[in-house]
Amino acid sequence: MSLIKANTDASGENLIIAERLSKVYRSFWGLPRVRALNGVDFAVPRGSVFGLLGPNGSGKTTIIKLLLGLAKPTAGRAVVLGKPAGDQKARARIGYLPEESYLYPFLSADQTLDFYGKLFGMNKRTRRERSEQLLDTMGLDRRDRRRKVGAYSKGMARRIGLAQALINDPDLIILDEPTTGLDPIGTVQMKELIKKFQQQGKTVFLSSHLLADVEDVCDRILILYRGQVKMVGAVDELLSLKDVFELRAKNVSEELQNKLTDMVETSGAETISAGAQRARLEELFKRVVAEEISKSK
Repeated sequence: MSLIKANTDASGENLIIAERLSKVYRSFWGLPRVRALNGVDFAVPRGSVFGLLGPNGSGKTTIIKLLLGLAKPTAGRAVVLGKPAGDQKARARIGYLPEESYLYPFLSADQTLDFYGKLFGMNKRTRRERSEQLLDTMGLDRRDRRRKVGAYSKGMARRIGLAQALINDPDLIILDEPTTGLDPIGTVQMKELIKKFQQQGKTVFLSSHLLADVEDVCDRILILYRGQVKMVGAVDELLSLKDVFELRAKNVSEELQNKLTDMVETSGAETISAGAQRARLEELFKRVVAEEISKSK
């Protein structure tokens, strides 16, 4: 049964649809060697921030390659921006940040963005204006912009990598481990940027192993294990603890605190709440993986 359900926004549009997506990597002789994906179903609504989670080897990178058209599925299909995955016109509307930022070390930041702007057919004025805007957003001053990218720290190179992914003002942004190499401040800034992208109406599809980061920015997640979907849905729904409640208040008098405590003790309940409490994404992820490991024993 398909796992795609109610995954549309108000307009009813999904920017990414994967149906029974499978990928088998074969040996030199054409024999099946590794089954990276096995019947994966999911959909990414327009304007959402969708997180892809899974242990190493679960198939996250393979999914990204299939969505970008860098690999072909063995079975199933992927539709991106209304076109088959890999369609040239659709790819012109995608921004992609790989896990490792492969940049030309002899170019400056300005030259790097100008180069990628040319690849998208942007005129000189548009390239200059867009580059200035993105470098301002990334927090690079004039001196840093003139330095060769090869002399950048990993964190600074990561910022330029993100800037090049945004040079074409994409509708869909695909981020593979976006906070890799960033210090705590850079990580916070990256998460703020992702939220800003969503506010601008863009759709973000990200893969990460940092569960706290995913929980902070994503509204939908998918958990992969050995190439299969184990859980998919809205973060708030998946992390909601139906039988646990909490009440948070300020300026509560000691008298009221005592009354609340008495109510808890006399009712037999463990907590009182004005709303549902959430678990941490890390707890959910560990539980799903532990269940799959126990099944395989």
